[in-house]
Amino acid sequence: MTPAINIAKKNKISHTIHEYSHDESSESYGLEAAEKMGVSDERVFKTLVVSLDNKELAVAVIPVSSMLSMKLIAKAAGAKKAAMADKSDVERSTGYVLGGVSPLGQKKRLTTIIDSSSNDYSTIYVSAGRRGLEIELSPDDLKKLTNGVLSDICQ
Repeated sequence: MTPAINIAKKNKISHTIHEYSHDESSESYGLEAAEKMGVSDERVFKTLVVSLDNKELAVAVIPVSSMLSMKLIAKAAGAKKAAMADKSDVERSTGYVLGGVSPLGQKKRLTTIIDSSSNDYSTIYVSAGRRGLEIELSPDDLKKLTNGVLSDICQ
């Protein structure tokens, strides 16, 4: 069990765990997940951590087929600027390794902004805290578990 799965279970959230064999040579963890699970890449969401101009970290949850807009994530987080966070900061604050960062069960609760396209689906897939492990849940449950807000944050 990962912290992400434990948090869903503890809160009695309806979810499904999907496991697949991760290929170390894969260039995109998210696109690999969509392909191996046989689901549309618009329904598989990646978890990105950004550093805001006030040195706070924030989490962006966006479709793996999309690119994060630094301008839009900064605005949604109430900051002037945003940049991708340093790998060591991400791993230290979330407790997860890159490629397996889940928006759920992070060591330090960070401001979480979920792309509003998540509402186009009854369920979406996010990392369950390990490469090759995804958790499927409703966007509303993800929002509730992360205290997240919805916003258009993709380019």
